[in-house]
Amino acid sequence: MKQFFVVIALTLTIPVLSMAQQKDSLIVKDTTGKIVASHKVKKGLWRDSAGNRVYSPRTAAIYSAILPGLGQIYNKKYWKVPIVYAAVGIPIYTFFDNKRWYNRTKYALAVVSSPNFPNNTDSIDAVNSKLQSLVKNGQASSILNYRNEFRKNMDYSILFTLLFWGLNVVDATVDAHLKGFNVNDNLTMQVKPAILSTSSVGVSVVFRFTDKSNTLAR
Repeated sequence: MKQFFVVIALTLTIPVLSMAQQKDSLIVKDTTGKIVASHKVKKGLWRDSAGNRVYSPRTAAIYSAILPGLGQIYNKKYWKVPIVYAAVGIPIYTFFDNKRWYNRTKYALAVVSSPNFPNNTDSIDAVNSKLQSLVKNGQASSILNYRNEFRKNMDYSILFTLLFWGLNVVDATVDAHLKGFNVNDNLTMQVKPAILSTSSVGVSVVFRFTDKSNTLAR
C-alpha cells in the first residue's frame, strides 16, 4: 500500500514540476554564422527560422522515462496518453494485487506449518476467509502452490511494467524524430528529362527532404 501511494504522489507532482520552465533566448543563425533571428522562448523548446516548434527526441525520451505519457504530451500526441497509462498501469496494479495475495498465502502457510496447528485458533481466524478452508483441512501443499503462483505473477508483472515503460520511451523518441522532418504536401520534386550519350532517353526524379533541426543553432 505504501508503494501505491508513492506512485500516486510521483504521478501528481512530476507534471507540475515539468511545467515550471524558465524563459531563455534562442538565436537562429544562417549558414555563414550571421544571426538572422532571436526569440524569447521557453527553455528546452526549439524553434526553426520560421518560428515553428522543433521537438527534441532527447527531451521526449527523458520525459517518458521520468513519467510514462509525459513524452507523448510533449509531442502533443495526447490520444496516446490513455494507451500508455493502461499499458503501464495494468501490470502495476496486478503486481500489487498479486503481492497482497502472496502475503496472505504466505501467512496461511506459516499457520499450517506451525507446531501448534490446529490448536492455534487465533492464528487460523486471522487467515483470509478464502483460504481458511484450506488451512482448516491442513492442505499445506495447495497453499504452497498458490503462494508460488502469486510470486510468479509478481515477477511477470514487473517484467511487463518494464517492457511497456521502455516501449513508451521508444514511442516518444521516435515521434519526436519524425516531427523533425518535413513530410507535408509541399515537398520538392523535380523531373529532369535527359538524353544519354548512348542515344537513349531517360528521366530522373529528385526528392528533397528537409530536416528542420538543421536550421537551428543555440
